[in-house]
Amino acid sequence: MTHWIYKKYPHLFKKVKGIVEESITGIHRLHQLSKAGKLCVPAINVNDSVTKQKFDNLYCCRESILDSLKKTTDIMFGGKQVAICGYGEVGKGCSAALKAMGSVVYVTEIDPICALQACMDGFRLAKLGDVVRHVDMVITCTGNKNVVVREHMDLMKNGCVVCNMGRSNTEIDVNSLQTPELVWQHVRAQVDHIIWPDGKRIVLLAEGRVLNLSSSTVPIYVLSITATTQALALIELFNAPEGRYKQDVYLLPKKLEHLPFTFELGKNSSMCL
Repeated sequence: MTHWIYKKYPHLFKKVKGIVEESITGIHRLHQLSKAGKLCVPAINVNDSVTKQKFDNLYCCRESILDSLKKTTDIMFGGKQVAICGYGEVGKGCSAALKAMGSVVYVTEIDPICALQACMDGFRLAKLGDVVRHVDMVITCTGNKNVVVREHMDLMKNGCVVCNMGRSNTEIDVNSLQTPELVWQHVRAQVDHIIWPDGKRIVLLAEGRVLNLSSSTVPIYVLSITATTQALALIELFNAPEGRYKQDVYLLPKKLEHLPFTFELGKNSSMCL
C-alpha cells in the first residue's frame, strides 16, 4: 500500500507523520525506499516484533491450518504423512497442530538452528525430494520462492494435498502446472484438482495463495494483541518529539512490545495462579 501511494499520490506524504507496517512484503518495500533515499517519513517495523513472530505467526497458524484443511478437504489427520517446508514460527505452529492430531510430520529446513529445533521437538528432518513420493500433504511455510516445483509435483502420489501457509503465492510453482498435458478441474471454492495424463491427481488449495487468508477464520484473540502493538506504534510515532525518528525503518521499542502482554495478563487473571 505504501509503495502504491508513493507511486500514485506522493503528495499525501506531506500530511503523514509515520508508517506502521506488519507484512514482510511491506517491510521489504520500505527498506527499498529507504535505501534509495525515497522514504519520506519514519516507519516502524511490526513484522519483526515479538508480538508478530512469537504470537501471531505461531498461534494463529497453529489453529487456522486445521480449520483451513478441514473446510477445504474434510481430511482426517490421524495417520496422514505430512511434509512441512520450513520451521520458522509458521512452520512450528503447523507442525505442532498436525502432530497433535496424529499426523506423521516430516520437516524440511535449510537453517541449521531451525532444523535442530525441529529434531528437538520430535519431528523427522528430511529433504523434500526424499519424502515427496509418499506423503499425503505438502505444506509450505518458508517465505521463499519455488519451494515446491514441477519436479516435486510430478513425483507426488495420487491425491496428495498441496498448500501454502507462507508468503504470497510464489512458494508453490503453480505456473509450471499451466501446461497442455495437465487438466485443471475446479472442484469447489479454493480447491482444484490437477490431473496428469496417467490419471494421477494432486489437490491444490487456494491456487497456491496463503491458505488461512483464503479459507479460515483467524483467532481474534491473537490478532487483538497484534492490533494493540500496531496502535502503540502509531501512538509512538505521533507523540515522538521532532527529530527522534528520521526517514528510516525502525523496530518497535522493547518497552512498547511488552505492553500488550502486560495488558492481557492483567485482564485475564485466570491465566495466573
